[in-house]
Amino acid sequence: MTDPRTKPTTTDAGIPVASDEHSLTIGPDGPILLQDHYLIEQMAQFNRERVPERQPHAKGGGAFGRFEVTGDVSAYTKAALFQPGTTTEMLIRFSSVAGERGSPDTWRDPRGFAVKFYTTEGNYDMVGNNTPVFFMRDPMKFQHFIRSQKRRADNNLRDHDMQWDFWTLSPESAHQVAWLMGDRGIPKSWRQMNGYSSHTYMWVNAQGEKYWVKYHFKTDQGIDFLTQEEADHLAGADGDFHQRDLYQAIERGEHPSWTLFMQIMPFAEAESYRFNPFDLTKVWPHGDYPLIEVGRMTLERNPTDYHTEIEQAAFQPNNLVPGIGPSPDKMLLARLFAYADAHRSRIGTNYQQLPVNAPKCPVHSYSKDGAMRYRNVSDPVYAPNSKGGPRADSARYGEPAGWHTSGAMAHAAYTLHKDDDDWGQAGTLVREVMDEAARARLVSNVVGHLEDGVSPPVLERALEYWRNIDGNLGERIGAGVERQ
Repeated sequence: MTDPRTKPTTTDAGIPVASDEHSLTIGPDGPILLQDHYLIEQMAQFNRERVPERQPHAKGGGAFGRFEVTGDVSAYTKAALFQPGTTTEMLIRFSSVAGERGSPDTWRDPRGFAVKFYTTEGNYDMVGNNTPVFFMRDPMKFQHFIRSQKRRADNNLRDHDMQWDFWTLSPESAHQVAWLMGDRGIPKSWRQMNGYSSHTYMWVNAQGEKYWVKYHFKTDQGIDFLTQEEADHLAGADGDFHQRDLYQAIERGEHPSWTLFMQIMPFAEAESYRFNPFDLTKVWPHGDYPLIEVGRMTLERNPTDYHTEIEQAAFQPNNLVPGIGPSPDKMLLARLFAYADAHRSRIGTNYQQLPVNAPKCPVHSYSKDGAMRYRNVSDPVYAPNSKGGPRADSARYGEPAGWHTSGAMAHAAYTLHKDDDDWGQAGTLVREVMDEAARARLVSNVVGHLEDGVSPPVLERALEYWRNIDGNLGERIGAGVERQ
């Protein structure tokens, strides 16, 4: 007897099916019939249920929550989500950078920290990492960097020689590599790591005044890390350790949170600041620009369908709401194009109509047609028009008075500021931020990494690379390599 409370299985068109278990055949032992449309639908859908994985940041997970403003930064930005007393729904995705979707969570790697705020003025996306810096400052190198961290063409294996070859030929990577090889290269959990915008952004207030800013999401759970030995064990014992930890914590009602702080630089100070404030390999020392509290982000709901809510989530730094704009950071400017282009290629041209990506405010767009479009378009479908279609409100939402630049077209590095160099901040990190125990672990991590298949010419460059960061540290790494 069928339980009347049981929902009948249907096709994707809503038509009840005859069987969940048996194909339509000629007799119990006969051939399968092509008119078994439900079987055909099941097999055809199965063959197509994967979308291409992300190129970097393929492995990850996330959750939904809210962002509550606890401070008052209205003097610096008119962005609606940062006004006093505002609460905004949001989504976050944590990820590793180099590994594939099936890679272990506990490989040594930077972690992505991408946040989507569903604001009243459209979606605002911040794509960051758990480190405040990155490996390079120019997007021309980005594709090559990612390939150096992926797999070789011949044997399909990751290769430390390839990684160190790229790093040692790119000295601007030193600051990030020092972070990566230290304790924060393997966070204990996603809940126990910070998140950073890394990039510099521009904030504009209601009076049109401009500021340069950096975002710092400080974990309220406390920073913690895994040793290399612990991470190696977990890579085999539980490859999804970080994803499992976040999911189970939220299921238990232990909702993780992060407090957002900002570094804020007056617009005019950028030109004469001792470091180039738009160089992604540099930090702004907190003694120069102290942290200002803005609000708290809390994660409260796990996804109900990983594919629709996490795998198809599309974060893009060109989603900038009124009051927030880009800076002259070259990596950021390239990403304004690259992320949205990747989503159109990976998910489809109408990816922003998917529920996880759709804004929670009205949309009045002239975009139309394309594969999988479901939002209805109404005439007029062109602008300008005299038929009552939407019009840009330049008085309220016109481009803010932004930054300017001049000069001849050139393939050139940033203009240097007084204290700019590739080694200084990395040296400060290992000498002044790390204690002796952390430095000892850093030496052990680097030695272990270098002994794994790094060729003699690249090894020689790697030892010089570390001596440039800090002479004493470089000698300790060199001695460790000789003992192996």
